[in-house]
Amino acid sequence: MNDFQAIADRVEIEALRGEFTDAAMMRDRPRLASLFTPDGALRMPNIPVEQVGREEIRAGGERLQSQWDFFVQNTHPGTIMLDGDTATGRAYIQELARTLDGRQGLNYAVYHDRYQRTAEGWKFAERVYEVRYLDTSPLAGTAPRAAQGSGTNPADATATPAPAASFAHPASDERLERAAAALRAGGFAAEILDDAAAARARIKDLLPEGASVLTGASETLRLSGIDEDINTGGRYDAIRPRVLAIDRATGADEIRRLVAVPEFVVNSVAAVTETGSLVLASGSGSQLPANAGGAAHAVWIVGAQKVVPDLSTALRRVEEHALPLENARAQAVYGMPSAVNRLLILNAEPRPGRGTVLLLRETIGY
Repeated sequence: MNDFQAIADRVEIEALRGEFTDAAMMRDRPRLASLFTPDGALRMPNIPVEQVGREEIRAGGERLQSQWDFFVQNTHPGTIMLDGDTATGRAYIQELARTLDGRQGLNYAVYHDRYQRTAEGWKFAERVYEVRYLDTSPLAGTAPRAAQGSGTNPADATATPAPAASFAHPASDERLERAAAALRAGGFAAEILDDAAAARARIKDLLPEGASVLTGASETLRLSGIDEDINTGGRYDAIRPRVLAIDRATGADEIRRLVAVPEFVVNSVAAVTETGSLVLASGSGSQLPANAGGAAHAVWIVGAQKVVPDLSTALRRVEEHALPLENARAQAVYGMPSAVNRLLILNAEPRPGRGTVLLLRETIGY
């Protein structure tokens, strides 16, 4: 290898490490995952986390970032040791972070890296994260809401209040049991499951193969993999891909009919009360008819942080917690803010057994 090639390789690997930090800061997890080889690994023993393959790296990262209030990562250049089409190296990290449930701190860490030359350029074969210093003292500063956008567009700077940390805390088993009992008393079926993986497996039992299924626009479904299972797996007659293929200008009536009366609707909620009510919020209202009763069957997957004492607290959760987070997502994806234009409150199920609520012990979505 000549000196020019070695210089070019070092520059490209350094750019790869910079791209990793930029994707993390911009919350662009698909881009971050693309920086790894298809079987690349991201390992963080201190947490502990081990993600192998681009899909695990993307999904795991999105679940992690859904818990952030803010996150800042600085990368400082380290060593690079070339060996033909492979290389090893280290990068030095300083991070500040606060999560929505109030955990926070400053840390210094090292990434121990293995790199691989591919047809697409240098990629990470492995990154192993080693914390060298951790300080969990309360951080004195705050993040301006403008810093929460996913890019440099001024539209990302729309001011929104910080979500209330209390609405991000997972409910205790006692509160989950109380909510489940109240839901059952109101005619819903209610189950308590450990995590999203258990819900993903349970959905396959609840939805018969070939059933007509509509999924709601839900971060819980997306992060858990349930949305992908239903809409791309080929097991069901998935409504959402059909809707997306219809021209909205000429097919509005067809879309309206498809989403209003599916055989099954699978969704999440903004809040569930310990008195047995489910609260859904929407900007357009398009997915609410199926949830309200249009669908023959409904399944709602609910993270533990969405359990609240009563209906008034549930409405506060919608406005103070869910809306700011959805607003930030809508700004990043659609370039426009979100709004609570429609509210659906389900206090009971007149057709016992029609609706099933899967309450999770873990937090997921918002």
